[in-house]
Amino acid sequence: MTRLDRYILAQLLWVFGFFSLVLVSVYWVNRAVRLFDQLISDGQPMSVFLEFTALSLPMLIRTVLPISAFVAATYVTLGLLRNSEMSVLQAAGISPFRIARPVVVFGLIVTAFLTLLMHFLIPEARAELARRQVEVAQNLTASLLQDGVFQHPAEGITFFINEITEDGTMRGIYLSDARSQLQRIDYTARTALIVPEATGPKLVMIDGQAQVHDQRSGRLSVTGFGDFTYDLSSMAGPAGRGRSVQELTSSELMSPTPALLAETRASEAQFRFELVSRFVDGFAAVAAALIGFSALMAGGFSRLGFWKEIVLAVVLMALVQSLTNALAGPAMRQASLAWLGAIPLALAVAASMGLIGWATRRRRVKP
Repeated sequence: MTRLDRYILAQLLWVFGFFSLVLVSVYWVNRAVRLFDQLISDGQPMSVFLEFTALSLPMLIRTVLPISAFVAATYVTLGLLRNSEMSVLQAAGISPFRIARPVVVFGLIVTAFLTLLMHFLIPEARAELARRQVEVAQNLTASLLQDGVFQHPAEGITFFINEITEDGTMRGIYLSDARSQLQRIDYTARTALIVPEATGPKLVMIDGQAQVHDQRSGRLSVTGFGDFTYDLSSMAGPAGRGRSVQELTSSELMSPTPALLAETRASEAQFRFELVSRFVDGFAAVAAALIGFSALMAGGFSRLGFWKEIVLAVVLMALVQSLTNALAGPAMRQASLAWLGAIPLALAVAASMGLIGWATRRRRVKP
């Protein structure tokens, strides 16, 4: 690596680190505020909040790194153009393709880190986060088992148990659900049990009635029931579910067994698309860096500013992301179309090479 490569690469890495720190902080604060409200309102300690935010960091970093690579490449190229350093390099006979070499190296460095995240850290973090969410949900369900106390596990929900027997049967149940602005439903039952299911815990009430009060008309209707099941997952969250495709290791995605397909409730096409995405999305940093670099190089030096080139770079990034989202649907429905995930990346690199080639052609001296 020459001194020129080290000079440009050092600037890219410095700016990349700065913007990565800023963007991760912004994303983290935005998520942490919502998570804090949710956990603290459920009575969870601060340690659970810190653990959940730490486990969500790999996913946030994976989202931020390609954006940071794009911003770093755009910012550094803009600085080289404004300071006329790019003009000096090209006057010395160095082509834009040669100047792009440290940009590609920079993108590959970020890609290596993204690959590590997507194949190892993110699946592990997702699996651990899901496991801890199940434990918290079980703790919330257990916290409902207090007799003689009016509890409010969620906004608009009031729950009361008159007595809990030694075998866990609840007697004298009162449950008021006032979350809807149109009606309030009051349930009373002689006995009840909490039953864990894959979709979340259920409250099975036996021998009771439901009183529905219509808030608009003021009418009250009463319905008796022998048994009635009330979903508690909205208060306690899902429990006992299987793993998702995102939580599986890459080796498991390569050879999905019938047991894994049944556990995740996913198709073979979703398995294949997730595996392809882990390989392809890592190289999004290379494409993002090249787009930022090539869009500015295509415009060249201008005393009127570089806002047109910056807008071009942003538009190209938006088009690549839109195409990625559009192709994700067909690729997840048919296993043979999993390769569609690589098309946006290939087109982004091809467009970048075309812009760099345009920058080279424009600077040829006419005889």
